[in-house]
Amino acid sequence: MTREKTGGTRVIWDFNGTVLDDVQTGIDSINALLARRGLPLIRDVADYHRHFRFPIIDYYRGLGFDFEKEPYSEVAVEWVKEYDSLVPRAGLCPGIREAVGLLRQAGISCVLLSATEQRMLERQVAELGIGDLFDRVLGMDNIEAHTKLPAARAFMEKERPSRAVMIGDTAHDHEVAREVGADCILVASGHQSRQTLEKCGVPVFDTALQAAEAMIYSNQTP
Repeated sequence: MTREKTGGTRVIWDFNGTVLDDVQTGIDSINALLARRGLPLIRDVADYHRHFRFPIIDYYRGLGFDFEKEPYSEVAVEWVKEYDSLVPRAGLCPGIREAVGLLRQAGISCVLLSATEQRMLERQVAELGIGDLFDRVLGMDNIEAHTKLPAARAFMEKERPSRAVMIGDTAHDHEVAREVGADCILVASGHQSRQTLEKCGVPVFDTALQAAEAMIYSNQTP
């Protein structure tokens, strides 16, 4: 899914937790797996924030999964099945259409980047009806969600924008932005808490729309 543009600024949007409001979906999905193994469940969003991290395999280990007894690849397949059955209930994060529209009106190209497998990501984008918002949709070639860095690096090497800004909801988004030479803005309404995000030392906003407005209108642009 591609519409090429050359030059100028690119905003690279993280998908899960930044565009797609799937925090509760993530909690429900992992709790199904934990329950089958007799492991303690995640109690609420605050508890989820305490555990969630990248790489995802470390998040699973912290919850009690033993990958000497079962391979991570099989657990990943099990999680995707749970998530795929529940994610149709999830909608867009508040203000996403307005935020992306604001940037596009300013002539800024918007790209979507996710640790989700490419075909699964394209299906979700189509079901949400947001394909027209993004010039490119970049997913992974596997379901194991190790890191978005290779996809981000390949995009930057191909496009070579004059400026790139990543908008995301996790410290991993900041790490990816730093590695590829992009600026970063974080949104504290997704998979990690504001306290965690503020440790990254970049602007943190409550909503995507606030982040987009700050990028265009205020002196808080990174």
